[in-house]
Amino acid sequence: MLEVLGLDARTELVYRLVLEEPELRLDEIVARLGRSEEDVRRALDQLAELCLLDDGGPHGTEQGPPVFRALDPAASLPFLLSRREAELARQQRGLEVARDAMSALTTDRGRRAGGGFDVVKRLEGLDAVRERLTELAELARTECLSLLPGGAQSPDTLEASWPLDRRVLERGVRLRSIYQDSFRNDQPTLRYVNRLGSLGAESRTLPTLPLVMVVVDGEVALVPLDPDDGRAGALELRSKGAVAVARMLFEQLWTAASPLCSPPARDGNGLTPQEDELLSLLAKGHTDATAARRLGVSLRTVRRMNAELTARMQARSRFQAGAEAARRGWV
Repeated sequence: MLEVLGLDARTELVYRLVLEEPELRLDEIVARLGRSEEDVRRALDQLAELCLLDDGGPHGTEQGPPVFRALDPAASLPFLLSRREAELARQQRGLEVARDAMSALTTDRGRRAGGGFDVVKRLEGLDAVRERLTELAELARTECLSLLPGGAQSPDTLEASWPLDRRVLERGVRLRSIYQDSFRNDQPTLRYVNRLGSLGAESRTLPTLPLVMVVVDGEVALVPLDPDDGRAGALELRSKGAVAVARMLFEQLWTAASPLCSPPARDGNGLTPQEDELLSLLAKGHTDATAARRLGVSLRTVRRMNAELTARMQARSRFQAGAEAARRGWV
């Protein structure tokens, strides 16, 4: 239990015995623990080095061999803990320096002979994209911006994402994500995002999102090869102009999005952003099925929303509902 403070299991047993029964002689410790004298001596030497034995070490008397006394753990163990914490802090600072050096090496390696970046890199397949996203997150210094279409995330995906997301936030990187409104209906995903929020992550939602996109430190952006097929792969963009456009798109969507801490606000017509987007999609000729995919909800949910809107307009058919929505200025 005390290995983190520098005591191995065998030394800890000697320490506990000397604490419980002060004034034990060396031969008595050996007998109680059933270990060799050499083994016990090594443990006692380690306790002395850690300042867990009385400064005087073994205390002899005229009547017999020396005895061993342990220092009060209330005074000695906090000292060891503080020393260990300071050591860990030094190691953490060393890791941060190493991370910066690694980032510089990665950047240098990505430069062309002429001094510019490889402005476009093709990542084939979902595994390559995930691997690159992990690398970029580990190297992030200031911010990670994400557009995340779709609704619920699988439990395996959430479990795998947590350690990386937590490390990013603990380094002080600002993490902002925009999800679709539909994800609010999935409790596991909602709990995960709220858990990230407790560490400082910021999240908002919109009814629809144009594509999956990640922007890191304003220097690199990942966009899909095919917005309709996330498994195809992605393009890694390092052109300053392309990344600036990607970041501008994110900021515009962020301004329009609803904070996760409050439900999406209804407009002057009493429509939620999701209802307004559904009417817009239907007016553009989308079927219920394609509208469901764009909104990240089930076909049943779209049909339920259609029925509620039709009833709200007191229409008897979808055609009449469309005409009434146009008359009211809803589309």
